[in-house]
Amino acid sequence: MMDFAIFWDWLSFAVRWLHVVTGIAWIGSSFYFVALDLGLRQRPGMPVGAFGEEWQVHGGGFYHIQKYLVAPAEMPEHLTWFKWESYATWLSGFAMLCVVYYAGADLFLIDPNVLPMSVPVGILLSMATIGVGWVVYDLLCRSPLGKSDTGLMLVLYGVLVFIAWGLTHLFTGRAAFLHLGAITATIMSANVFMVIIPNQKIVVADLIAGRKPDPKYGKIAKQRSLHNNYLTLPVLFLMLSNHYPLAFATQFNWVIASLVFIIGVLIRHYFNTVHKRAGNPHWTWMAAAVLFMVIIWLSTAPKVLTGEPKASAAAEVYIASAHFPAVRDTVLGRCSMCHAAEPVYEGIYHAPKGVMLDTDAGIAEHAREIYLQAGRSHAMPPANITQISEKERALLVAWFEGAGK
Repeated sequence: MMDFAIFWDWLSFAVRWLHVVTGIAWIGSSFYFVALDLGLRQRPGMPVGAFGEEWQVHGGGFYHIQKYLVAPAEMPEHLTWFKWESYATWLSGFAMLCVVYYAGADLFLIDPNVLPMSVPVGILLSMATIGVGWVVYDLLCRSPLGKSDTGLMLVLYGVLVFIAWGLTHLFTGRAAFLHLGAITATIMSANVFMVIIPNQKIVVADLIAGRKPDPKYGKIAKQRSLHNNYLTLPVLFLMLSNHYPLAFATQFNWVIASLVFIIGVLIRHYFNTVHKRAGNPHWTWMAAAVLFMVIIWLSTAPKVLTGEPKASAAAEVYIASAHFPAVRDTVLGRCSMCHAAEPVYEGIYHAPKGVMLDTDAGIAEHAREIYLQAGRSHAMPPANITQISEKERALLVAWFEGAGK
C-alpha cells in the first residue's frame, strides 16, 4: 500500500510535468506563428508566390522569413507540420485526468453534496461532457451561423457560460474548472486534428496535382485557428485554477470562469493588434483589470453549503481504524487552524486548496493527502509552523498504511 501510494504520487507529478512541457511547445509555437503571420509585410520584388515576409533577430542571428499561400512546384525535402505539439498536449492532459481525477474520483471528481453518483458513473459523465462539448462546437461551426465570425463567437461564448454553470452542478468545483478547461482544450486540439491539418493537406494535394484549391478549406481552417488563438489564455487559467480555491470553490465559480474567457479574449486582442502594427489598445488591459477586480469580489461571496459532507465508503475504513482518534487529535491540533470552513490562522481566509480537515469525514476523505504531505514528507505544515512531531508523523503513516491493508 505504501509503495503504491508513493509511486502513484510520482506518476501524477510526471504526467503533470509532461503536460506542461507539451503545452509549452504547443502554445509557444501557436503564439509565435500568430505573431509572425500578423507581422508579415509585402514589398516590391518579392519572389513569385510569396505573400509576405518579415525579418527577425533572435539568439545572435537574423532570420528572413517568407510566407507562401500556395505550395511550390516541388515540395521541399523537409517540410515541418506543426501538429504533434497539439496532439501530445491533449494526450498528456487526458492521461493526467485519468491518473488524478479518475483514480481519485471520490476526492477530486465527485461531490455528494453537489450530485451523488458512483465512481463509474462520474467517469462516464466526465468523458461524455468532453465529447459532447466538441460535437456541439463543431456543429455550430458547420451550421449557417458559422458564416459570421462575430455571431458564431458570441453564441459559442453563451454555450461556454452554460457549460460552466452546468459543470458546477455535476462535479466538485475543482473538477468543474478542470473539465471546462479540458472541453476547451479538446476543441482546440480537435480543430487541429480534424479540420486544420486535413484542410491543409487537401490544399497541398490540389496544388501539387495542378488543380485550383477550393478557397473554402483555407477559410474554414483560418476560422478554427482564430478560435484557438483566443481560447489559449482561458485554458491556461483553468489548468492552473486547481491550486486556488478562491477561484473554483466559491459560490459564483461559474461566473468567475465565464469572466476569465472575456479577459483572455481582451489580452489576445491586445497582442494581435500590436503584432499587426495596427495600434496599441491599452484599454484592453484596463478592461481586463476591472474584470479581474470583479472576480476578486465574486470570490468573497460565501459558498452555499448543503450540510456537513458525509464520508464515502472508502473513507469509513479510515474512520474505523484504531488509530483514528489519535489521528483526529493530531490533525485538529496541527492542521485544522488553516484547513477549516472558517480558518483561525492569521492571514488565512479560505482553506488552502479547499481542503477541509475539521470534521471526521474531511480527515478520512483526505487520508492519502495527509499521509503523503505530513506523514511520508514534511511538506505540511509549511515550515512545520505548528510543530508537528516525528512521533505524530509516524502515527499518520501507521494509520494510513494500516487502514489500507
